[in-house]
Amino acid sequence: MHDPKDMTLDELRVALAPKIADAAIFDGWSDDAVESAAMEMGADLDVAKLAFPGGAMDMIGAWIDGVDAHMAQTLPAEKLANMPIRERIRSLVQTRLDAIDGQEEALKRATAIMAMPQNVAETLKRSWKSADLMWRLAGDTATDYNHYTKRTILSGIYAATLAVFADDISEDKAKTKAFLERRIEGVMKFEKVKAKWLNSDRESFNVSRFLGRLRYPTR
Repeated sequence: MHDPKDMTLDELRVALAPKIADAAIFDGWSDDAVESAAMEMGADLDVAKLAFPGGAMDMIGAWIDGVDAHMAQTLPAEKLANMPIRERIRSLVQTRLDAIDGQEEALKRATAIMAMPQNVAETLKRSWKSADLMWRLAGDTATDYNHYTKRTILSGIYAATLAVFADDISEDKAKTKAFLERRIEGVMKFEKVKAKWLNSDRESFNVSRFLGRLRYPTR
C-alpha cells in the first residue's frame, strides 16, 4: 500500500473505506470510525475527514466503490467470457459478498442509513452503478430498453441477497449461497420447460427474461 501521505483524497477515501467499515461495526458510520481507520492506516486525521465531506453516505459510497473495484479486478471481463451467463452473474454477486464477509453489522448500519428518505436518490444511483458494472463485466452490450431492465432487476436481486447475507450465520454462508443458487436454478428450469412449448426456431434463451424471473422464483 502507498504511503497515505502521498495519496490523493480520492485514493485515500477508497483505501480508508474497508477499515471504516470494520470500525463501523462498533462506532457506526461516523467520525469516530474515520478516526479509527485513519489511526490504523497512519493517515492524517484532518485529511481523512476531508475525504468524506458528505459524512456517512460518502463513507458508504467509498466502501461500495472499493467493492466494485475488487470485483472488477478479481473477475475481469476476459475471465468471465467463457462462463455460462448464469455462472457469470452468480460469480460476480458472490465475489461482492466475499469482499464484505465479516462486515455484516456494518452492512446493516449502512442499509439503514441508505434507506433514509434523504438518501434514497443517492442509494438508487449507487445500486445502478454497481449493477451496470456487473453487466458490463458479464459482457452485456444491449442498448435498448433491456439495458435498463437488466440493471434494475439485478439491483433488486443483489439487494435481496444482501439482506439474507446480513443475517446469515450458517457455515460458509451456505444459506446465502443457496438463496442465490435457487433463484438461478429455478429460472433455468423454467426456461427449459417453456422451451418445449415454443418453436425453437423462433425462440431462444433470453438473458433479460432470465433475470426478470430471478426476483420471482418458482416454488
